Formats: sequence, structure tokens, C-alpha cells
Amino acid sequence: MNTKSTQIKRALISVSDKTGLLDLAKGLCEQGVEIISTGGTFKALTAAGIPATEISAFTGFPEMMDGRVKTLHPLVHAGILGRRDQDGATAAKHNIQWIDLVVCNLYPFSKTIQKTNVTEDEAIENIDIGGPTMIRAAGKNLGWVTVVVDPNDYSSLLEEMKNGISFATRKRLFVKAVGHTARYDAIIYNYFNQEKFPNSLTLPYDKLYDLRYGENPHQLAAVYGEPNSPETTILNAKIYQGKQLSYNNINDADGALALTKEFKEPACIVVKHANPCGVATGDDITEVFKRAYAADSLSAFGGIISLNRPCNKEIAAEIVKVFAEIVLAPAYEPAALEILASKKNLRVLELGTLTAPKPKREYHFVDGGLLVQDKNVSSISANDLRTVTKKSPTEGEIATMLFGWKVLKHMKSNAILLAKENTTVGLGLGQVSRVDAVDLAIKKAGEGVFGSVLASDAFFPFRDSIDKIAAVRGLDGKPGIRAIIQPGGSIKDQEVIAACDEYGIAMVFTGERCFKH
Repeated sequence: MNTKSTQIKRALISVSDKTGLLDLAKGLCEQGVEIISTGGTFKALTAAGIPATEISAFTGFPEMMDGRVKTLHPLVHAGILGRRDQDGATAAKHNIQWIDLVVCNLYPFSKTIQKTNVTEDEAIENIDIGGPTMIRAAGKNLGWVTVVVDPNDYSSLLEEMKNGISFATRKRLFVKAVGHTARYDAIIYNYFNQEKFPNSLTLPYDKLYDLRYGENPHQLAAVYGEPNSPETTILNAKIYQGKQLSYNNINDADGALALTKEFKEPACIVVKHANPCGVATGDDITEVFKRAYAADSLSAFGGIISLNRPCNKEIAAEIVKVFAEIVLAPAYEPAALEILASKKNLRVLELGTLTAPKPKREYHFVDGGLLVQDKNVSSISANDLRTVTKKSPTEGEIATMLFGWKVLKHMKSNAILLAKENTTVGLGLGQVSRVDAVDLAIKKAGEGVFGSVLASDAFFPFRDSIDKIAAVRGLDGKPGIRAIIQPGGSIKDQEVIAACDEYGIAMVFTGERCFKH
């Protein structure tokens, strides 16, 4: 393979994304490069007065079948693939002219499939054939040919051409080109593959930026985005101010946003280390914010505040009194932004319209492989609950149970939640023992435990947790925790139910677990 610098005398340009096209073509012409181009690219060049040869004139063969066939010709691919030090005689025999530079990016398949009501026929017509073939050919012959797929590389290419394109540059651009076609094919594959768990996985993600470091300073990190994601995400939020998001910031904020999407009514979520520490819902977003933050203000220090309603100046005035890392909201009042601007390091992100949780796959890397599962977007209603104790919960308790269950889905297991009046009062999470999770939730709740309901992300394997729960008594001698919601399904269910009946505690089963590891 040739590893010496190469000169560019002839270029083939065929681009869907015409960003920077004219500046590139003018720069090539100034350096005496002959340009061959196709279809819309040719029209754009000639309209700007830039000399170019249309591909059909170069091959002596017309474009046909509505542009499906235009560059698939031996004169094109032999011109790209020919090894200058081996194939010269063959080229001369067949009148093949070397093509030293291929500038190509592909039909906008990804954008096409994001359109509303796109048809399969339309999607198929936006599958590029000639483009990937030329890119692959140029990449294969990187010893002699330069391939460019990214407009951001145009200016540096023109500069380096003055002294010849180095092998290092050709190799770097080749790697980028292979990634470009691999990503393109992966998007097509994932769009048409209807299997829930296909035999092979391709995950096309685009690098957004490097991060200062990962979870810890000695770990390198970067963030990648899903191409053209239609969902509301942290990565497509508008950032008004603050330091660049870190690895932990993004992870924590993603957890906050996921829980925020659970609620249609005004809601505020406070998250620390990817776990909720205070959640509330209600009618007035300002009052809801105050309840959510007060639920565990100690843990909220340095946390993330997420709202599902616009942030007003009253909330902003409260936020700047405390230490928070990030504020998330669908929008901000201008006065709120002015107030938040007083905290220069505070990251302020505008989410835009919040999209409801949607069914999708989620991934978890393990050494040597990847775990894949359906995302837990399940929800329950009062009709899904089965009362299993002699005492039934009140309507208000049921409403708080359903609120608590939404929060519980986003807490690390083992998880126990205490709530009342649609506000969390005590969260015990990430424990290796359910009894310990109960103890932690009660300790966190303090006096707020009285009159609360309890939610458990999995069944109680023994009655010991119920005994702990029942030990919390008010001055009236009644249970401080009035009702329990849990999945059920233990072989000891009857023992646990009997314990609740003994203590006068209502309990309902969901029939569905909500573990989160």
C-alpha cells in the first residue's frame, strides 16, 4: 500500500448535504482540480458558475431509473479503485481516468423516517446505493485516494492539498467514512427490522462531545446521541447557562427527566445520584416545588431540580437560595432566567415539550456482552389494585399509592417509599435487605411518617417488615403507616396479609413488580 503523500488532480463530488459545497469546489478549482459531479450537486455547481463535468458525460452513460443508476459504472469505480503502481496498463487499455478524491455524503434516510406518516416506499427510495459504494471503493484504495464525508473536513483538506495529502490524513478520513456508512446501514437495519430482539444488534450513535472525565477523575468519558431522536432528552435540551454537563450530571439528569415524564399533573422531582430524594404533585407548581424540596432538603443539597411546568420567578428565587447542580423545566419565564443567572455555575436546561414514556429497548453493558430488555413504561390504575386485607384503603390513600408507585419505579432496589398527600416523606432505596429499606424510609420520614402510605417495589418475603411498619404508632395508638401497596406473589403472602390484619393496616397487591437495578 502506498503510504506517501498524494496529489489530487480529479475529484468526484456527490453530496446530499450541500453545506460548504461551493467553498470546497471553488477551492478545488483554484488548485487546478477537475471536478466530476452528479445530479443536484452538478446543478448547484454550475448555477454558481463553477466548472464541472456531469457524471453521464464522464461515463458516456446516462443517469436512469429516476437517478437510481448514475455512478454505478466501471469508469467510476475503476477510476477510484485502481492502484496507481499496479493497474496503470489496465487503465490505459480501457481509457480509465484516475479519481483522486471522493467527496460524498448520503441520502437523508434518517431525516426521512422521522417525518410523520412516512411510507415504506418513501423510506426505500431514500436508501443510497451509489454513495456507499463510492465511499467504500475510495476507502479500500486509501493508499491513493482521499475520501471525505464530513463538511467539517473541507477547509483542512484544501489547506493540506497544497503540499499533498499525507497517508495519516487519508487513513483518518477513511476511518470516518467507514463509520459514516456503518451508521447509515445501521439506521436502515433498525428501521426495517421488526424483531424485538434480533439476532444481531447495531447501535448507531453520534459523538456529541468529550467530557471532562467519567464517574471519577481518572476515567475518560464522552457522550453520544441517538440520531434524530424524537423524544425529549437531556441531550437535546437547550442550555441557557452553567458549566458543561459532566458524566454524572447527564446520568443524574436523565433519571430526573425519566421520572418527570411520569406525571401529567404539575410535578417537581428532586434527584441526587440518579435517585429521587423528593417528589410532589399538586395543582400549583410553586407549592409543589416547595413540598418536593422540603421532603428531604438535606439530601437535595447539590441535586437536580426538575419541573414539568414552566419555571416561574417565585421558584427561581427559592432555587438560588440553595445549592443545586441543574434545573430542568419545559420553559422559563424571562424573569426566572434573570434570577437564575445570578448563579453562574448553575446549569439551566430547557426541555421543551415533554414526551410521555414510550416503549423501547434499553441496554446495559456487562463484560463480554450486553443485556437488552423492554423499558419499564408500565403504569397501573386503581382498577389494577387488589385489596387483600380486611381493611380497605381510602380513596385518598389509593391516590397516594398510585403516586408513590410512579416514583418507586425510578428508585434503586430494594426500595421502600413513604408518601402522603402526593408528596414523598421517606425513601429507603438501594438496600440489600428489604427490612433495612423499611428502616431507612421510616428514619428519613421522621414525624412525616404519621398518616402515610408505604410502597414496596417487590413482595415482602416475611412478616418482619410488617412488624417494623406496625411498630410506628401515633399518640392515638393507631398505625402511623395506614396502608401498603406491593406486588404480592410471595409464598408467605398469607403470613404477611395476616400480619396486616392483626395490626389494622390496609394492603393492596399490584400483581406487578418494579425492580430497578
